[in-house]
Amino acid sequence: MIRTPLRPLARILDARRKGENPDAIERENLRIRHEQMRDKARSRAEGRLLVMAVMFFCAFGVVGTRMGTLAASEPEEPRAQASGASIIASRADIVDRQGRILATNMETFSLYAHPQQMVDPIRTATELAKIFPELNEERLRKDFTGKRKFMWVRKKLSPEQKQKVHDIGEPGLLFGPREMRLYPNGALASHVLGGASFGREGVHSAEVIGTAGIEKFFDEELRNPAREGAPLELSLDVTIQAATERVLQGGMSLMNAKGAASVLMDIYTGEVISIASLPDFDPNDRPRPLTQGEAADSPLFNRAVQGVYELGSTFKIFTSAQALELGLVNPETVIDTTGPMKVGGFKIGEFNNKNYGPLSVSDIIVKSSNRGTGRLALAIGTERQQEFLKGLGFFEPTSLEIVEAAGGKPLLPQRWTELSSVTISYGHGLSSSPLHLAAGYAAIANGGYKVEPTLLKQSGPKLGPRLMSEQTARQSLDMLRKVVTKGTASFGEVPGYSVGGKTGTADKPKPRGGGYYDDKVINTFASVFPTDNPKYVLIVTLDEPVETSGTKPRRTAGWTAVPVAAEMIRRVAPLLGLRPEVETRHLTGIINTSN
Repeated sequence: MIRTPLRPLARILDARRKGENPDAIERENLRIRHEQMRDKARSRAEGRLLVMAVMFFCAFGVVGTRMGTLAASEPEEPRAQASGASIIASRADIVDRQGRILATNMETFSLYAHPQQMVDPIRTATELAKIFPELNEERLRKDFTGKRKFMWVRKKLSPEQKQKVHDIGEPGLLFGPREMRLYPNGALASHVLGGASFGREGVHSAEVIGTAGIEKFFDEELRNPAREGAPLELSLDVTIQAATERVLQGGMSLMNAKGAASVLMDIYTGEVISIASLPDFDPNDRPRPLTQGEAADSPLFNRAVQGVYELGSTFKIFTSAQALELGLVNPETVIDTTGPMKVGGFKIGEFNNKNYGPLSVSDIIVKSSNRGTGRLALAIGTERQQEFLKGLGFFEPTSLEIVEAAGGKPLLPQRWTELSSVTISYGHGLSSSPLHLAAGYAAIANGGYKVEPTLLKQSGPKLGPRLMSEQTARQSLDMLRKVVTKGTASFGEVPGYSVGGKTGTADKPKPRGGGYYDDKVINTFASVFPTDNPKYVLIVTLDEPVETSGTKPRRTAGWTAVPVAAEMIRRVAPLLGLRPEVETRHLTGIINTSN
């Protein structure tokens, strides 16, 4: 900065020469400098005042805008924000194929306590024990009078229970909002739905997670916010499921069975329309798993999927179908079933030591001959038999969309010998689930294609690779029809609906030590209806049934599983939209008087 001197030498000399006062020049320059400094300071102050004015204006504008926003919004109780990841409490509904609710969410409350804030903890413990008898009053007293600052009392409350707790008037008892899983149909389809429980929990929300069944299989998808509330559509039909379970429960009681299972499946799409396992449970109050004893004794055990059994003579149709497909026989080929028959040093016998003699392949199925089926198996060979059964899905667990399905792996022989081939041909030596059997029979009913069972609603047929020709499938279906019309499943006839099927009575193996029970069986009836235009497969299995209406107890499938399946078809066929075929009769004695 260049400063102008107050006493410039040139002007001073010039003023002295002219006789003027040099000090006046200095005073004038000082005055000018002071005026410049004052103007500069004023300009700087005015700038600062302008900046401050703008800042105050912006601040008051922000405050005013926020106050206006709050005034226009709905009043809401302020909440402290929880640290960490947020808890996603919402969960998509599960519906049946008609859109009817199977699982949904309900708003409820949890009850927690701040013991340090309680006015009268002793009285509070007493009153809570009256409202919730399952709580231990002595334990509550110790917790309320101890050093604990927070504790859960109940994770779920009904509106009535909440009001009773509220009436206690204790400020140390607080309520937290909850979204719980609700199954409005109770035990209906319980083994499919499985159940849900709380995962991560906070005071103001809780994470609902699947614990079993389809709830656990699709847990992440059901909790995915991207679904935007879209429900999970199942292939089940609530009405048909209810009818199925009611008939199965009645049949289980009537036949004095320990347990029962059934599967109703569409043969073209693989959709499971109904699937039941008894005894069952209420997923709203899911019981604890057994810690001792047999797994099948628990109501949580899904007999239709997890239960692997020797399914007896229901396997015979697979043996005859493969022999037909290989061109080894036709339905009329005669096979000598006369005994004795030994394979690998073991005698192959018939039920009740019968000796049928020469039988056609069709009659082998109708009369359920072990020797006849065994001779077909020997002609097929072990390698080709394994390949065929593997194609039908009897070597791996089914792909059904519940977590329990992975545990239903078929039990195969360690060494597949000729004896194994013979016994497996009539359903002994290989254990599988009723769902496996349903998929196998569907391949026969739909013209020879493999289908995968599914619990999800499908838009159309989902046929897999071809396993047998259409001719073989049709011939096999005709044999199944004859089993009902003149064979071991005569009680399976349902007026208006042509039913075909095969019975299976298998001795129940002992859980320990090997061998079989003399008086305990697993009975199965595998059926297809209507056989003239196949649509559905129905499998009914009874555990340890015995029919006692006669003078002697009867344990065969024809007396136990078949009548139950027939009643089930009679109930559900109209619900499936199947119109009964009414046979027209020739009317006599009617005279046409019209001209």
